[in-house]
Amino acid sequence: MHLVEEKPDFEFFLRGAEGHYALVNARRLQASFILSPHQLLENWPITQAIALDAAAMESLIALQPEVVLLGTGTSQVFPPAEAMAACLSRGIGIECMSNAAAARTFNVLAGEGRKVVAGFILRQENPA
Repeated sequence: MHLVEEKPDFEFFLRGAEGHYALVNARRLQASFILSPHQLLENWPITQAIALDAAAMESLIALQPEVVLLGTGTSQVFPPAEAMAACLSRGIGIECMSNAAAARTFNVLAGEGRKVVAGFILRQENPA
């Protein structure tokens, strides 16, 4: 059997994401970030979903998505209504899920050619 590595048609993809880190292409990120299939914005200054407001969502909305995925750490957390309304009032879908689920969903939607943008909230690990 001949195996061929299949490369996606987009620049950035997720190999995985947890609560404290994510693997984007071959890079390990340890601070919150925003990702579209063709753009990576590092050091998004959000450390918890409850801190999201309309202003924080503008960085995601500026990339003109049709759907926003919000990875909220190791478990699903819903942000304040104001953050959700920032997307919904513009006709942009928003889904909140764990980082691992958001990574899988991002790759599927990007692979389908959808205009998807994901915000991943990563918590800094406490030094031992």
